Amino acid sequence: MAENLLNFDAQQLTAWFAERGEKPFRARQVLRWIHKMGEPDFAAMTDIAASLREKLLAEACVDSPAVMREELSDDGTRKWLLNVGTGNAVETVFIPEAGRGTLCISSQAGCALDCAFCSTGKQGFNRNLSAAEIIGQLWWANRRIGRDADGNWPVSNVVMMGMGEPLLNFDNTVTALRLMLDDHAYGLSRRRVTVSTSGIVPAMDRLRDECPVALAVSLHAPNDELRNVLVPVNQKYPLRQLMSACQRYLERAPRDFITFEYVMLEGVNDSVQQARELIALVRDVPCKFNLIPFNPFPQAPYRRSGAENVRRFRDVLMQADLVTTVRKTRGDDIAAACGQLAGQVQDKTKRTHRLIEVRS
Repeated sequence: MAENLLNFDAQQLTAWFAERGEKPFRARQVLRWIHKMGEPDFAAMTDIAASLREKLLAEACVDSPAVMREELSDDGTRKWLLNVGTGNAVETVFIPEAGRGTLCISSQAGCALDCAFCSTGKQGFNRNLSAAEIIGQLWWANRRIGRDADGNWPVSNVVMMGMGEPLLNFDNTVTALRLMLDDHAYGLSRRRVTVSTSGIVPAMDRLRDECPVALAVSLHAPNDELRNVLVPVNQKYPLRQLMSACQRYLERAPRDFITFEYVMLEGVNDSVQQARELIALVRDVPCKFNLIPFNPFPQAPYRRSGAENVRRFRDVLMQADLVTTVRKTRGDDIAAACGQLAGQVQDKTKRTHRLIEVRS
C-alpha cells in the first residue's frame, strides 16, 4: 500500500527517506513540492532525480480527503464536507476577510466531549483523524481557492476549532501543526495558528512543551457548577486546574494572553453577575474574551442571548480592563458558524441512538 506523505512532518519524512537510502535534503525538496507548491504529482517534481521520482511513484502518494460537497455563503464563507472513509465525513470552513483568510480545521470525526450547546458533540464520536486528514484540509483549501495575484496562498491563519477536540488527538494534531509552521511547508507564524481546547489540562502542558501556538480555551461558564453542565470535561479538569494550566501555557506561548471563548446563552450564562464572576476567575491569567453568539441547531435546548444582554456583559468585562470582542457570525446560512459543524459520523458512542430512545 502506498505511503501517504501528508502524514509526515519534516523529521518523520526525513526518517522515511533515510530508510530508503536517501539524503535529508531530498526530504526537504519533496516537502516543499507537496506543501509549499501544492503539487501532488511526483512526476512533476522536476528538480528531483528521475530514479527517486520513480521510487516515489511506486511507494508513495499525496492523498487528501475527497470533497463530497462545497457550499458558499452569501458573506463569502466556504464550507467543505470531506469524506474520511467508513461512513464518516468532516467539515472545514474558510473565512475570507480583508488582509487575511482563516481556515477552521477539524481534528476528529465527531466529538466525545458532548458540550451541551454544540451540534458536533450531539452526534457522537467515531475516531481521530490522521495527520494526513488534518493537514490535508489546509492542503486542499489552498489548492481549491488558488493563489492571489501576488502568488500568495489564500490561507494565512489556521484555527483548530472545527469538529472534535484537537488535544484528544494530540500526536496527529502536533504533526499537522509542525507542518503548518515549517518554512519548507506552509511557513505560518505561531501567532497565526490557534488551537482551541475545552480544557484537557495534561495535553495543554504537552502542547506548551512540544509545539506552543496560540491557545483558545472554550470557557462558557464562570463557575464549576454551570461549566460541569455546559462543558462536561470540567468534571475531570475543574476551573482551578484549568486556570493554572493557562498560566503555565503562557510561559512559552507565542502570544502573551489566552483567548477565552464564551458562547452567549440567554438566561444561562449571560447575566451581569456572571460577568463579574468571570472577572474574579481570570484575575491571574492575562487574557482576552471572545463572546460568541449561540448558533442554534435542531433540538438545541438554548437560545441566543439578546443584543442588549451581550452589550451589558461585554461592558462589565471591558470596565475591568479585559479586552473583549463580540464575534461576528459568519456562514450561518450554510451552517458553517461556531458550534454548527456536524458532518456525518458513524457514532461509536451510540449517543445519537440513546437520544432518539429518550425522545421516543
